Amino acid sequence: MRLYSFWRSSSAWRARIALAYKRLPHELVPVHLTNGQQNQPEFRKVNAMGQVPVLEVEEDGAVLRITQSIAIIEYLEERFPERPLLPAERRDRARARELAEIVNSGMQPMQNLSLQRTFEQAGLDVSAFRKQALERGLNALEQLATESAGRFLVRDGVTLADIYLVPQMFSARRFDVDLEPFPTLRRVDAECSALAEFQSAHPNAQPDFEPQM
Repeated sequence: MRLYSFWRSSSAWRARIALAYKRLPHELVPVHLTNGQQNQPEFRKVNAMGQVPVLEVEEDGAVLRITQSIAIIEYLEERFPERPLLPAERRDRARARELAEIVNSGMQPMQNLSLQRTFEQAGLDVSAFRKQALERGLNALEQLATESAGRFLVRDGVTLADIYLVPQMFSARRFDVDLEPFPTLRRVDAECSALAEFQSAHPNAQPDFEPQM
């Protein structure tokens, strides 16, 4: 099993957490996004979108490549059901997916490197727009989490939702978003960050980590 990753990519970070939580051995293949390695023809053969993560596995004697963090994590959940990341109750599974999608589609795209560069090339300042989108998403997450949170975002077990929360909280701090109004999110983020599986997936623990960045 092989994971193409970039240390600072929140999408790749999610996949790293899932692999670590399910205790699945894998090879990490760094792809340097800021140097444009994702645009090289060799990597475009791996992922035509030029993005990380990409999970490469063997299935039925053939190499299978899966892109997009949600597809990767759902695949791992189905193939390796031990240490599940989706709750047993149907309503809780829906809530976990709902929280993850708020991050995945409502927040994370606003901080993509490609979008930032597009704004910059157009002479626009993306920072205010990005901050507004992140604050809106965090408000929605906090409101929903107060209804479902136990020790974690959905009751008392780690779920898909927590895997999406932790990298997003890191990004919010990186972009100077005030997290004081989100006590539930801060508490769950701290709870997750104390777990060894989350610590091993942290950007600072990756072989391609660059402190100067």
